[in-house]
Amino acid sequence: MDLSYYPGCTLKTAAKGLEDSAIASMNALGIRLVEIERWNCCGTVYSLAEDDLAHHLAPVRNLIRVKEQGSDRVVTLCSFCYHTLKRANLLVRNDGEKRKTLNDFMEEEVDYNGEVEVLHLLEVLRDEVGWEAITEKVKVPLQGLKVAPYYGCTLLRPQDVAIDEVERPTILHQMMKSLGAEAVDFPYATECCGSFQIVGNPDFINQRAWEILSSAIRCGAEAIVLTCPLCHFNLSQRQPELVKRYSDFQGMPVFYFTQLLAIALGIDPEVCHFELSYGDPFSLLKSRKVVS
Repeated sequence: MDLSYYPGCTLKTAAKGLEDSAIASMNALGIRLVEIERWNCCGTVYSLAEDDLAHHLAPVRNLIRVKEQGSDRVVTLCSFCYHTLKRANLLVRNDGEKRKTLNDFMEEEVDYNGEVEVLHLLEVLRDEVGWEAITEKVKVPLQGLKVAPYYGCTLLRPQDVAIDEVERPTILHQMMKSLGAEAVDFPYATECCGSFQIVGNPDFINQRAWEILSSAIRCGAEAIVLTCPLCHFNLSQRQPELVKRYSDFQGMPVFYFTQLLAIALGIDPEVCHFELSYGDPFSLLKSRKVVS
């Protein structure tokens, strides 16, 4: 089965581990992610200003690219991309006046009326592949690995774009269990990592990252698993600062969900690009005898 795929910007650079492990894993599961042509940045954040229609042009253009590809669905990996594309799509579907203005502005493009369905890869794994089918494909069960699923904001808020229960999501928990790992609950699983506050207020991000990671450690987790490149940056790449600032903090591996999927499916760990993460997450996997 082929699925149209929107990568977004970060997956071609700092988040290569997210993209490469996802493509390899989906191939192993019988699904080919077909990157759409001539895609552009999604705009990163969804504008909440009523009169800021220009900000929605970027995501809508990407949905037009999907339509031109002859597909009525597109899958994303990055939580921010998912959130922005999904909300822009709902705007076009539900607001006729704004839809007309956007189409008029993009006069050289074909008209777009919300024909495309925006999916996150986790939805495809849950609803179309199925956890039992994934378990059957697992070659290296992640037994003994205690992982805290971290959802953050953009997969669950607002409710009309949420891929799971807003208050008590389980989709990452179910995925970890299907791979043989132990999913560890912790209080900060759906708290914001601080997002783009890293630009103007890094001290706040350091505090926030320490709270999230320390909470997971106290609850017995050995690692965090997540979906968002910005969450990954704030929780992984800020750890050198946390080690300096907090004497009791020793560091903690942070994984993308597709990296653990790839390892469990027996795919070469090189596709995971663990070298782009802080510390040595590979060592934890070696200690649990899931990689050699």
